[in-house]
Amino acid sequence: MKKLVRFGVSLEGELLKKFDSFIGAEGYSNRSKAIADLIRKEFVADVFSKGGTVAGAVTIVYDHHKREVVNKLLDIQHDHGRIIISAQHVHLDHDNCLEIIAVKGPGAKVGKLADALKSVNGVKHATLSVTTAGK
Repeated sequence: MKKLVRFGVSLEGELLKKFDSFIGAEGYSNRSKAIADLIRKEFVADVFSKGGTVAGAVTIVYDHHKREVVNKLLDIQHDHGRIIISAQHVHLDHDNCLEIIAVKGPGAKVGKLADALKSVNGVKHATLSVTTAGK
């Protein structure tokens, strides 16, 4: 196990109260774990913004009846094949599909893929979630 290091943090009372409320709602049992996760989140954002390697998922919901939406989405995915690990397609109802695309690669390329997918006419919603690539 990695050695834990203790350090002190000083906060305004009202900010600490809001933080405790936030972490309680998120299910954290202690401040240390919550602070560590927030720090890691910032490191991931930094790696992503600097083009470092990230892993994640692009999630899109689209109307498959819209003209050419499926073909456009597939073309975009083929154009970015080097960073796509896998894709899962789910039929939500008669009109709507959910696509979850697992990705790993440079942050800039992952971001371009997500931007290209969400801009397709017929895509109702898209999100990009990234994390570290395990390093």
